[in-house]
Amino acid sequence: MPKSEERVDKWLWAMRIFKTRTIATDACKKGRVTVGEAPGVVVKPSRLIKVGDKIHVRKPPVTYSFEVKALTENRLGAKLVPDYLINITPKSQYDLLDVVKISGFVDRRKGLGRPTKREGRELQRFAEEMGDNSFEFGFDEFDFDDDFLDDDFDIENN
Repeated sequence: MPKSEERVDKWLWAMRIFKTRTIATDACKKGRVTVGEAPGVVVKPSRLIKVGDKIHVRKPPVTYSFEVKALTENRLGAKLVPDYLINITPKSQYDLLDVVKISGFVDRRKGLGRPTKREGRELQRFAEEMGDNSFEFGFDEFDFDDDFLDDDFDIENN
């Protein structure tokens, strides 16, 4: 006999919205999961959901929205997930993902270390595409010994 109610954290994990049940539970505790019409009510991990509920999951920068078609407590294969939920996320939310991908913005607070190897390669590639050599300082081309002679700085003769 199918269940009429299921814990929200268990259902989110079973639907592969979160990789582990612990992550699903933490998302609920942090207020990133709501149930009901947008914006919905923030729920605890133990909140029971039923068929027809609308669940909103905030994974910055996007808020995904799902409608419950059926309940299960067991994790499903990816091919079976569409039988249990309807993805009602507006297209505008997916457009936010595209904007972030295009901008290449890395969410790192100022001063938290140097760029990663990947970011360095992307920066170098960007500089080459721009045709701008502002990242190369050309110290090898400038010889300090030839341009500044010792007698230029002779204070006693001046």
